[in-house]
Amino acid sequence: MTLPVIIRQLGVVPYLSTYQAMQHFTETRQEDTPDELWVLEHPPVYTLGLAGKPEHLLAPENIPVYRVDRGGQVTYHGPGQLVVYVLMNLTRRAWGVRQLVHALEQSVIDYLATHHLTGERRDRAPGVYVTGRKIAALGLKVRRGCSYHGLSFNVAMDLQPFRGINPCGYVGLEVTQLDDLCDLGMNEHLVSQQYLQHLVKVLGYDQTLLVCGS
Repeated sequence: MTLPVIIRQLGVVPYLSTYQAMQHFTETRQEDTPDELWVLEHPPVYTLGLAGKPEHLLAPENIPVYRVDRGGQVTYHGPGQLVVYVLMNLTRRAWGVRQLVHALEQSVIDYLATHHLTGERRDRAPGVYVTGRKIAALGLKVRRGCSYHGLSFNVAMDLQPFRGINPCGYVGLEVTQLDDLCDLGMNEHLVSQQYLQHLVKVLGYDQTLLVCGS
């Protein structure tokens, strides 16, 4: 089966309107609608998933908080973090959500290995960790057999806002980022390009169309 994907490079975009656009895309897509990967960054924002408990918001200060329909607890998005939203028809390829989670984690693990870093999984705590610190978080929603939301990968950002929450609902969980682990002078655009090659591969896409903008 041919598996094409449209990759949209959206730049820095507001959270709420992007979230609503994901929902609209999923509600209105047809059986033959190609999958899409939305590659972007958000201004500072906290999001609470369906199971999100307000007590994990410790000190949000002036950062907006949105309750959304993905799985998981609370996380932070901000500039310097690579976000990829995965708009995939799971039914069409006979995938379950666990298979998608495993593939997303593997894409980060594979990319980290190119920098001689060992990424690890944790049981019942989706995401990728390096020496016990979280570098990538996952959150998904499946509706009508199709996924949205996706993955956030800390590249070169201000990590201080993570101190305002219990990341992913875990008290004391430390986070890290690529820029602190590699003395490379991170070029975020280059990281995005390199990482997407691994993501497209593990997701099994054989045709890609790159689009800048929505």
